[in-house]
Formats: sequence, structure tokens, C-alpha cells
Amino acid sequence: MGLFDFLKKGEEKPVQKPVAQPAVKAPVAAQPAPAPAAPQQPAYDTYTVKSGDSLSKIAKNFYGDAQQWHKIHQANLDKIKDPNLIDVGWQLKIPKA
Repeated sequence: MGLFDFLKKGEEKPVQKPVAQPAVKAPVAAQPAPAPAAPQQPAYDTYTVKSGDSLSKIAKNFYGDAQQWHKIHQANLDKIKDPNLIDVGWQLKIPKA
């Protein structure tokens, strides 16, 4: 007689281990596509330089403060090499305040 013979009393049903079933993924709800972006307004206005203009005069007109001329200069570095010399007819970008 073996050590575990006392467990065999008549016909016992073998214990079945539960079989792991693959997880069922819930269907993902379709998300609406993002709305097309509205055309953005440019972050600047344009101004054509006139005779007698300077960056500080233009800044005074747009910002109410002549000391803000450097904003216009920075936005137009491709054209303005010397902020004291601007030419009539140049189209300058004026950043919005």
C-alpha cells in the first residue's frame, strides 16, 4: 500500500485545472476624425514703408510705444541689416501685440 492509497476511495473524479482562456478584447469605438484646422490668421500684419518712416514711428503707430521698434526689427532681420536704415517701399512684417 502506497502513501496516497487512502485517497483512492472508490471512483473519485480527477480535479481538472481551469484552462486559461484568451482575453476577449472589447471592440474599440471609432473615434471621430479631428476637425480640419481652420486657416490660421498670420501672427503679423504687413506695412509698406513710406517716406519719413522709422522703426520707432511705425512701432508708435502699431503698438502705441515707440520703444517697441525692436519687435519689428527682429521680425524683419532678413531685410533690415541696420535698424536706422529702412527703405521706402519695403514690406515689413509687424508682429501682433
